[in-house]
Order: sequence, then C-alpha cells, then structure tokens
Amino acid sequence: MGKKKGGRRLNKQIVADALQSLFQAHPGETLTFKQIFKALRLDTHPAKMLAIDVMEEMAWEDWLSKVGQTAYKLNLKTQVQEGTFLRKANGKNSFMPDDGGKPVFVAERNSMFALTGDRVRVAFMARRQNHIKEAMVTEILERKHDQAVGVLQVEKDFAFLNTEGNIFVHDILIPKKKLKGGKTGDKAVVKITQWPSDESKNIVGEVVDVLGKQGENTVEMHAILAQYGLPYRYPQRVEDAANKIAAEISEEEIARREDFRDVLTFTIDPKDAKDFDDALSFKKTGDKNFEVGVHIADVSHYIPEGSIIDREAQQRATSVYLVDRTIPMLPERLCNFICSLRPDEEKLCYSVVFILDAEANIKSWHLAHTVIKSDRRYAYEEVQDILDGNNGDYAEELRLLSQMAQKLRERRFKSGAVKFDREELHFDIDADGHPTRCFFKKSTLATQLIEEFMLLANRTVAESVGSVKGLELRDVSPSTAPAKSLNKKAKTFVYRIHDQPDPQKLEALRHVASAFGYKVKTSGTKSAISKSLNQMMTEAQGRREQKLIEAVTLKAMMKAKYSTHNIGHYGLAFDYYTHFTSPIRRYPDMMVHRLLTKYQEGGRSANQDHYEDLCEHSSEMEQVAQNAERDSIKYKMVEFMGDKVGQEFDAHISGVQSYGIYCEIDENHCEGLVGMHDLDGDYYEFDEKNFQLVGRRHHRKYQLGDAVRIKVARANLEKRQLDFILAD
Repeated sequence: MGKKKGGRRLNKQIVADALQSLFQAHPGETLTFKQIFKALRLDTHPAKMLAIDVMEEMAWEDWLSKVGQTAYKLNLKTQVQEGTFLRKANGKNSFMPDDGGKPVFVAERNSMFALTGDRVRVAFMARRQNHIKEAMVTEILERKHDQAVGVLQVEKDFAFLNTEGNIFVHDILIPKKKLKGGKTGDKAVVKITQWPSDESKNIVGEVVDVLGKQGENTVEMHAILAQYGLPYRYPQRVEDAANKIAAEISEEEIARREDFRDVLTFTIDPKDAKDFDDALSFKKTGDKNFEVGVHIADVSHYIPEGSIIDREAQQRATSVYLVDRTIPMLPERLCNFICSLRPDEEKLCYSVVFILDAEANIKSWHLAHTVIKSDRRYAYEEVQDILDGNNGDYAEELRLLSQMAQKLRERRFKSGAVKFDREELHFDIDADGHPTRCFFKKSTLATQLIEEFMLLANRTVAESVGSVKGLELRDVSPSTAPAKSLNKKAKTFVYRIHDQPDPQKLEALRHVASAFGYKVKTSGTKSAISKSLNQMMTEAQGRREQKLIEAVTLKAMMKAKYSTHNIGHYGLAFDYYTHFTSPIRRYPDMMVHRLLTKYQEGGRSANQDHYEDLCEHSSEMEQVAQNAERDSIKYKMVEFMGDKVGQEFDAHISGVQSYGIYCEIDENHCEGLVGMHDLDGDYYEFDEKNFQLVGRRHHRKYQLGDAVRIKVARANLEKRQLDFILAD
C-alpha cells in the first residue's frame, strides 16, 4: 500500500478504508503499530503518521479502542453486533439489531449474500463526515432459508434462475442435470447448494420444484408462498392421518358435555367461508336476562398434542389467506368438515357461556366443553339486511344481540380502546382467477356483532387465568357441583399482547396533527392518550387530511404479538387478552384451549419457556403470512390494472418516500408509485418528519393525503409493481 503504482498518492480516505478492512478482518485482536504498518505496507514516515492520525479519529468515534500507547483493537462493544438481515431488490439492504435498535444500511458488496431473515454478525463501518451509518456482514450465523423462487432461463450448456425482484446481484447458476425438467419461462423453486466465497463466483443451486409457466394464476400464487417459505401443498401423510379421524360423536362423549343442541344457535361468516369455527347461541332466561353462548370448534379434541397433524399445524401456525385461495393450517377434512360448525350437524365445541342483562353487563359466566347443533348459517350481508330493518329468520334475536354488541363496543371505546375501523381490500375473482372488481370491505353492524362477542370471550378466558381476581369457572362436566376457581395463582398462559405506542412516533404524530389544528396527548394515562387519538380521528373524518392522520396514527402503533408475559392489549384497552375463538386457523388458539382444559382439570402450570418459544414462532409466522397475503393483493392489483394503462384517475397520496410518492386511486383503491424522476420541473427534498416532498426552487409540496390526478404508466406483473405519472 505504501508504494501505489500509477503515481496514486496515499490520502486520508485510502488509509482509513485500509485500516477499517484490517481491523474488521481481525475483530478480536489487538494490533500494534508495527503490525499495522507491516500489514498495510506503510514504509514512509508521512504514511505512518497519517495512519496514526486516522486511528486516533477512529478511537474518538468509538470505532477503535486504544490499548496502551502503541496499539489498537476493534471496539467490539459498539462495533460488532448480531441481528437479522433484510434484503431489498433495490440494493438498500439493512441489518436489524437484536437489541431493537434502528436498522442499519448494508451495501450489497458487504452483504456476504445474506438473505432476508438470516441471522448475521456485523461490524459497523467507520463513519465519514455526512455519511449514513453503515455495517458489513462478517459472518452468517444461521441461514433462514436456502431456497429461492424465480424464472428459469435454459441455455445450451447451462441454466440460470432469475430471482423474484432480482434480489441477487448475480443469477443463480443451475447445472443442466439439476433442472428437474424445467424449461425457459418456467417458474421454479431452487435450493441453493453452494454460496459464493467472493463476488466473482455464482451462487449454485438445483431445482426442487417446477411450479409451471410464468403468468398462470396458480403458478404465481404458489410462487408467492414459496418465496416466503410457506407450504403450497399439504403433505399426503398428514392428509392420510386426518382421513382416519372419525366424524361420528359417541353418546359417551355427548354425556360428558353440556348439551346445547336444543338451544337456538347460528353462525355468521363471510359468504364464501367454509371453515365455520365460531357460533353464537341465544336464549331468554325468564328474568330479563339472556344466555349468550360463544361456541368455538373443539379442534384440540381431535388433534392430540404431538401428533403428526399437530406438528404440521404448529409449524404452519396460521392459515394463509391469499386473494383467490386459502392455505389452511389444518387438513381440509378437519377444517371444512369435522370441526366446521355447519348447520344441522352435531358438533363438539369449547364454549364461553354468559348470562347478560339488556345492557350487556355480565351477571355470571362459565366455560364448558359442549355439543351444539347450528340452526342457521348466515352470511354477514344477510344479517346486515335484517339489522337494517328487513324481515328474516330470528330477526328479533339478531337485533337483541346487535344491541348488546353495540353496548360492549361503546364501553370498550369509553375505556380507552383505539378506534381503528380498518378497511380491507378485496377482489371479485372469475373462474380463471382474474380480478374483475376491486373494493374495500368496511365494518358493519353485522361484523361488529360477531367481533364484540369474540372479543368478550377472548378477554374473559384470559382474565380467568391471568387476573388475580380469579374468576369462577364451572367444571368440565355439566354438573350441579359448586364452581371452583381456576386461578389460585397466575399460571402459564398464552396472551395476545399489544404494547403502548412508540413515544418518538407519537411525538411525530403530534407534530403532524398540530399542523392541521388537532391536539394529541403524548403523555398521561393510556386511556387519556387513546381517547385523544380517537377524538382526533373522529374530527378528521371526511376531511382532506383524514388519510394522513389515520396513516401516521397507525404508524405510531406497535405490532400485536403472542407471549406468555402479559402486558395487556393497548389497542383494545384490555388488561388481559388472548386468542380463543379461531383454533381452526390459528395455532395459539389451540394452545389456549389445551391450557384451559388442563387447568380446569386441576393440572399444574405448564412449562413457560416451551410456550414462549411457541408464541415467538406463531408471531413470526403470522407476520410471514401477512407479507404473503399483501404480495398476493399487489399481484392482483397490478393484474386488475393491466388493461388500464394510459387511463387517468382521481387519487390521493398514500405514501411519501425519498424516491417518490405512492398514490391510491379513489375509485378502486389500487396503489402505484410516481417516481421522483417523474416529478418534473424541480428538485424535491424528502421531509420525513412531515411526510412530504418539497420542491427546492418552486416550493411545491406533495404531502400524504393530498388529492392528485394520475395516469397509469406501467403495470409490471413480474415485479408486482404499478407505476403512475401525474396527469397534466
């Protein structure tokens, strides 16, 4: 280094880069000046003095630690961390530290080809003036995935896989004998068999599954699942095990349960649902009170813990709902037949039975294993029609239940629940899977009826285990024996928890809200803050800034997750909350059923570490499933807009980034990007704090929530990307 060819003289930057590489290559070692000068071939006095000056600066930045007067070592405490890698197709990869700190940029050349989800060790690079914080992957501790999805390109002597989103700098090389029959244009799943040792070598893999021709609907949906490591076929051995389960219910089993077969019972679900995992029963008790039963499919009765079906369900952790299909957690025989609470069929349930007055106050309740027989299957639309005043089966009962649900809802918000009536994007799909209509589903009285009683059941069973009050539960068998307390001391349980909003993001929300004249509390009791948020969102309804206020409020919220360590549920304003009501599609609900049964029967507290591991896995798989669901929506959105290129639409700005603005079409809710290069006439700067782009010369602003007129420029199905330009 000390004798650069071509007359290139040493400067501070060259020496700094060389020192950085040297110390990162020896992270645990103390290097003396002599060793450093020799390693970098610094053989002149000026070069050595320059290196010493640079090392002093690195020590001042805490990048190096000084050892004595003539030696340094890498400051491992602040410069080496472990965490998770996140790969981006645009090359803006990042590292997420285990300690929950902010993400750190990782350039592709410093990534060691790590993939999203890989556990890595990084060394932070010495920061230059005005440079962003940057890290270098020094070791991949654990590979999250060793598979990639893409399109095959088969040549005469070799083949490549062009990966989804071009997440690798180089394509994956596939020996022709490892193609498994795949041809050019086929989408395939490839297992990586050899990782490169440096950038000059290709990644090598072999085809494990040929999905089919690019562009075919089922192929594309399976590709999305495979991209996230989610299964797109059910293992035959698990299906075979499910097929051996008897659907008949013995008289002995019925005798062990409370019998609700003669009580009015019905299900209310989306019109295209097949897995009915919850039902409501309703009966007047004669003393101006009502008995309302929340009946949940008793899935754990049919699936022994540790069985082949249980292990598969545990691994999946959740059903995955793509636009045109459901990838079930359980085999179809269980989720759509044996456990599904279909009308006019006797079914086994685990039930929370309430005695409520007309104001929906709980007079008493108990938990019981039951047998039911649903009298009617409703779609939400049918119930809403009745609640709107039209005639229908059991109209009086449905209206009474709806009135009680609204009482529960009012109390929940009065207690401090955050009022997010989030709209969900849906598509009408034809027989070939092509989207014919794009629309939002909104909350209605019918959906709120079911929602409130499910929330009540979830909250009540969580309180029964976690609350020091120790609510009373009836024994499993329907006897007249005195009720016994389930809770002497809080036992291990699975909670659905939701932490308080991020204080920094809440402050950012206050800043944005104040610009529109809204006041938001960022300190005080949880209830006071949430009531303040609700008031702001109510006042913003119908105004230009509504989308902005809702988006920034949502951004301030933490993600809900599963844990055995209860901290309450901020969004719902519940001190104790769990998921009990959907065991057909969520594994945590199965865990809750098993724990409740165990404790009802007098069992000891379960192993907390074991259940915490299961909670962490379930939370992780929930996020993966949501990502896959979002990608399927993106794909159908682009497909839906494919024949509308060149057309203009009214829209509003739904996102602002340093590279452009996202716009959502008002008519159909499809979202696309107007890139920074398409914002003509000025140079725009990203004002992250105020969610806007500001023109440097003309001061034109593009802010979240603004109304715009756009033209559809491109609809790229391969990248699942819509590109807009602003219409004149």
